[in-house]
Amino acid sequence: MDLRIIGCRIKEIREKKNLTQEELADLAEISSTHISVIERGVKVPKLDTFIAIANALDVSADELLVGIVNCSVLGVANQLSETLSKLPNCEQKKILNAIRVLIDE
Repeated sequence: MDLRIIGCRIKEIREKKNLTQEELADLAEISSTHISVIERGVKVPKLDTFIAIANALDVSADELLVGIVNCSVLGVANQLSETLSKLPNCEQKKILNAIRVLIDE
């Protein structure tokens, strides 16, 4: 398991939410040094720390584990939804139709 993937996802989501490491640390009730170590992939967070970070970022654990867990369905669905929401409505409909064709095969 590549620990950097978890750290990169945490950092990516933290930055999307315009949070500093210090702010995330305060929300998760851990030290900012610990957040830094986790984001750099030096250490993997313990389960309780991982949950605290997910809750502080207001994301599912699935979303943080995309690319690590084989069955990260919600994370993939969330990424797809986020990507689609940035497209014009007509493009969203085209993609939805393409997905329907692929699923019906």
